[in-house]
Amino acid sequence: MSDVPVPPDGAAEFIERGRQAAARDDWKAAVTAWIAGSNAGSVESANLVLTGIAPLKALADAGDVDAQALVAGALLDFVDDSALPMVLTYATAAAGAGHPAAQRTLGFLYRTGRGVQADTFQAEALFTAAAKAGDAYAAFNLAGMYITGDARARDHEKCLRLLRQAVEGGVTQAAAVLGDRLAAIDEDAEALSWYLHAAERGHAGSMFAAACWYRDGLGTAPDPVQAVRWFLAMLDRGNGDGIHEAIQLVKRGMTEEQIRSAGELADRSSEAETLITMARERGW
Repeated sequence: MSDVPVPPDGAAEFIERGRQAAARDDWKAAVTAWIAGSNAGSVESANLVLTGIAPLKALADAGDVDAQALVAGALLDFVDDSALPMVLTYATAAAGAGHPAAQRTLGFLYRTGRGVQADTFQAEALFTAAAKAGDAYAAFNLAGMYITGDARARDHEKCLRLLRQAVEGGVTQAAAVLGDRLAAIDEDAEALSWYLHAAERGHAGSMFAAACWYRDGLGTAPDPVQAVRWFLAMLDRGNGDGIHEAIQLVKRGMTEEQIRSAGELADRSSEAETLITMARERGW
């Protein structure tokens, strides 16, 4: 239930850390590490999570609250809907004991109506309890309820506080949403700062937003170098939507030095040289 703020090469470390934990029969640490590896994009790590579910269930069935919360989350994220009854059982048990992650998982079930009758009041109460206990994803989920109007009250300031809590807890997507919420009330400079926060952590949508804002001078002075930088950086996320925009900026009259600077900042020097070649050949 994370949003991939982990470097791609971190997956191997998490896989090994999980194997070492499993070797000493610490299945909670093993599954936690493999979930992190999966969040880093490793299919192998996701498969290893599945191997840890049985020993984790044994701990959960023996009354280990942390194991109950962890296995509920693992079953929800890595197994199909046939596991929902078990998710509900374990999440309910751990949430009843006050475990924040389990409260968040149970809140998600009530919010979405998966495996249980949808109940937004119950979801809000569970997310609130988990967020108060410091769960960043619960704070993000609760903020989402304020945004969609599913919370019992409308409170813009509380929504912003929850998003900031989520960002502080490492939820990159929350920074992107926070940027959107601030942009909607014309707090452009702060909105740009949160787009940059998310962009620097690999959020492609925020890269595009930051690039457009630098291009158009929203929240800052126009800066074509930074704009092209973020348009090119999107390629690291497998997203080429910024290439056309970068070309348009080059056509407006960027110098070769500016284009190279943008490429260096994005670690995309070869693409910058391609833009320079295009500009020379086409007389831009």
